[in-house]
Amino acid sequence: MAIVAKICGLRSEEAVRAAVEGGARYVGFVCYPPSPRHITFHEVERLAGLVPAHVLRVGLFVDPDDNLLGEWLEGGSLDMLQLHGSESAKRVAQIRESADLPVMKAIRVATREDVVQAIDVYGPIVDRLMFDAAPAAGDVQALPGGNGVPFDWRILENVNVPRPWILSGGLTPENVAAAVRATGARAVDVSSGVESARGVKSVERIRAFLAEMAKL
Repeated sequence: MAIVAKICGLRSEEAVRAAVEGGARYVGFVCYPPSPRHITFHEVERLAGLVPAHVLRVGLFVDPDDNLLGEWLEGGSLDMLQLHGSESAKRVAQIRESADLPVMKAIRVATREDVVQAIDVYGPIVDRLMFDAAPAAGDVQALPGGNGVPFDWRILENVNVPRPWILSGGLTPENVAAAVRATGARAVDVSSGVESARGVKSVERIRAFLAEMAKL
């Protein structure tokens, strides 16, 4: 089975085309104003039109309220929601039901216990889990995701995950092959690792990342 990739934080036509042409299975749009990768509703509508039907368009949200989600979902430009905040299991279930779209829950992990707890809490109610790196303790500048920091991949060894899952956190064209070998991941997510500057996607690095995926 091929390893699938999600390129997140896309904001330009060139980056979207590079992701699609390179074979990405998912393209991600960050709907969170504090992020340097934030994109407006109208920009997503425009870029979503460049994405073929076999590539899923994912909207990343952080603790969104119903009004915000309603505004974003009205245009029909998203195929999946990625919840990257502190959403409780109850809230995740509510969003999944009201949005009537698949939901991916991102979990910030640092220990094996974090992974096991996430599986117990969110596994029964989501369509996919994402394991991302927890920010360093006391790092008040850290974003909910896209910080370019990997975690110890060994904490995923021999863990039974009952849902499809995706590996995130500090992945780059240079280390993604090692990450896949270490974790057994069948899906990976990258954002800062394919940027030329914070929030600015590099077409060359997107292509390089997906080329590494094609070798696995």
